[in-house]
Amino acid sequence: MISATLGQIKNASPALRQQIKLVVYSLLLINFALYIRNDWVISGHTLHAGSTLLDWTRAFAVTIDESAWIALLVLFEMETYLLADNSLSRRQALLMQFIRVVCYISLGHTLYAYSVYVQELNSAVLIEGVSSLCQLVGEDVSYAYNLVYTQITADNCAALSTANQFYYIDPPTFFIVEDSAGLDIELQLAWVDLIEAIVWLLILFCIEITVWVQDRGVAEGRVLSTLARIKFLLYAMLWLAIIFWVSLGHYMFAWDEFVWIAGFVAIEMNMRQWRKEIIEANRAA
Repeated sequence: MISATLGQIKNASPALRQQIKLVVYSLLLINFALYIRNDWVISGHTLHAGSTLLDWTRAFAVTIDESAWIALLVLFEMETYLLADNSLSRRQALLMQFIRVVCYISLGHTLYAYSVYVQELNSAVLIEGVSSLCQLVGEDVSYAYNLVYTQITADNCAALSTANQFYYIDPPTFFIVEDSAGLDIELQLAWVDLIEAIVWLLILFCIEITVWVQDRGVAEGRVLSTLARIKFLLYAMLWLAIIFWVSLGHYMFAWDEFVWIAGFVAIEMNMRQWRKEIIEANRAA
C-alpha cells in the first residue's frame, strides 16, 4: 500500500509534486530536531568530563549524519529541479562541490561511529562478582535496554532487570551497563544502523551517477536502467529496516526512514521530469 502511494506521488501533477515536496521536506526538518533532542538525552548517559572531541562527535553521530543528508538533499533539489536546465558558474560549481565533500566526510564519520559501536558491543566486559543491578547503586552508571538509558538508583535497580549477569559495553569508561538480553538487542540495532548507513550511501552513489549522466544529455540506456534496478533493491532493504524497528517499538526510527525515502522519491520525481525534458529536446533536435 505504501509503495503504491509512493508510486502515485511520482506520477502526480507538477503543482501537486511541489506541495508534496514542501510537506516532505518540512517533516524531515521536524525529524531532524527530534534526533538532536534524542542525541542530547543519550549523551547525558554516555559522555563525561573526560570525553574527547571524537567521543562527542560519536555521541552526536546521528545529528551529524542527518545534517549531511539534509545538505545533500538540498543540493540534489537544486541540481535536479532548480538548476537542471541552467549552467553553473565556476564559483557556484566549486561551492557545491565543497559542500558535497564536507557531507561525504560527515557520512564517512557516521560509518566510523557505527563500526566502533559494533566493536564495543562485541567487546563488552562481564562485570565480575555482580549478580544484581542493586550492587551498582552509587557507581554513577546507567542501565541500557533497547536504547532506553536509565540511571541506576536504589529505587529502580530491582525493577530494571532480573538478570544475574551484566556487562559494561563502553570500556574503559564503564558508564553503561546491560544484561545479556539488552546486549543482544543493542547489537542487532547497531548492525542494522551500520547496514542502513551503507545502503543509503550506495543509493547516494547511484543518484550521483544518474545526475552526472543526465547532466550530459543522456536520459535513456542500459546504465540508467541498471541504476534504477539497483536502487529498487536498496530501497527494499530500507523497508526491511523499517519493519525491524517497528517490531522493537522504535516508531520514530521507522517514521524517519519512511520520510527520508519519501524525500528521495521527491528527488526521483525531479529526475524523472528532467529525463522527460532531455528526451523531448533530443527528439526535437
